[in-house]
Amino acid sequence: QVQLVESGGGLVQAGGSLRLSCAVSGMLFSITGMGWYRQAPGKQREFVAAITRGGSTSYARSVKGRFTIARDNAKEMVYLQMNSLKPEDTAVYYCNADNARDSWGRGTQVTVSS
Repeated sequence: QVQLVESGGGLVQAGGSLRLSCAVSGMLFSITGMGWYRQAPGKQREFVAAITRGGSTSYARSVKGRFTIARDNAKEMVYLQMNSLKPEDTAVYYCNADNARDSWGRGTQVTVSS
C-alpha cells in the first residue's frame, strides 16, 4: 500500500522560506515521477511542481523561480524548497506519485502572513 507523508509546513511571513518533505513508502520510488500539489480554502487542488525519475523538473507559472523540487531516491523522499513566499501561497500542500495517482497523504499546511 502506497503511503505519502508530508511535513515541514508552518506559519511564515511574506518573503520567508520553508522546506517541505514527503516520505514515500509502499512502491518502487526510483521509477516514478513525483509532484507537489496544493489546495487553498475554497479552491481546487492545483499543480505546483514535478520531477521525473530522471530528475527533470517543471513548475507552475506562479511558483517558477521561487520554488525548487528535488528528490533523494536513496531515502525515498521528495522535497519542495519554497522561497520568497507570498500570502497567495497559503494552502495545504500534498505530494503525489505518477505511478499511484489515487494515493494522497494528509498534506502539510503552509500559511504565509502579509
